[in-house]
Amino acid sequence: MELHSIPRPNNLFLSKITTMHSFNIHYTSELRTEMTHLQSGTIVVTDAPVDNKGKGETFSPTDLVASSLCSCMMTIMGISGREHGFSIDGAEAKVTKVMASDPRRIAEVIIEIDFPDFPYTERHLRIIEHISRNCPVALSLHPDLKQTIKLNFKQNS
Repeated sequence: MELHSIPRPNNLFLSKITTMHSFNIHYTSELRTEMTHLQSGTIVVTDAPVDNKGKGETFSPTDLVASSLCSCMMTIMGISGREHGFSIDGAEAKVTKVMASDPRRIAEVIIEIDFPDFPYTERHLRIIEHISRNCPVALSLHPDLKQTIKLNFKQNS
């Protein structure tokens, strides 16, 4: 089987792209995969959801997409916090994935993040809000996938 690269429009072409093999994925059986992160050796198992002929015993691939969006936001917020003098340590999030059919896909990801009690300035709040809309995963998802984000700050309650 020959693999083909999908051409990118000129405005998306990156002149210097570095690629390296990052993961191994093994289809075990029964609609389950094991993904190995090569740098750390960490293994993540996926399972098809019950509503799509699976057992639903662990994260599905679409669960990982939805949770990765939130994880990416929070990671970039943590990096920015280090650089701009604020902390999100202890922040917690709830993620809801809404599926659509015909074709089956993620229609919406709803994320609600509760931030710890911290004296966030207006600048900090603007940075956090910007990141919630512009983290790498958010920018990588299809524009038709609705991203609903709610940021809760204790000081503003």
